[in-house]
Amino acid sequence: VQLQASGGGLVQAGGSLRLSCAASGSTFRSYAVGWFRQAPGKEREFVATINWRGGNTYYADSVKGRFTISRDNAENTVYLQMNSLIPEDTAVYYCAADRVRFTTSLPVREYEYDYWGQGTLVTVSS
Repeated sequence: VQLQASGGGLVQAGGSLRLSCAASGSTFRSYAVGWFRQAPGKEREFVATINWRGGNTYYADSVKGRFTISRDNAENTVYLQMNSLIPEDTAVYYCAADRVRFTTSLPVREYEYDYWGQGTLVTVSS
């Protein structure tokens, strides 16, 4: 499975962006998918995750109420809608997939994910 993250860019504080994570391979639709981010000089951190059906989601406290993760399995794509962006959201955003198929779990740790995209940069100006 190969993941391609896109949609990053420069946005002013208070603005919105939608990130996409497109995948190759039909098995992607059976995987939980998460978004992580890494700010300059900081460790990578969990942002959001969604189960394979799309019915269950979980968010980091720092983005809860502002970000929404969703997926379109017909398109093999997972999205991260980011609203009310703040400068602290500036980071490289990565999507990742957990290859345990059809699991109901919502993994939040990096080691639980097997496939990673290359990252897309989000810069929020004040």
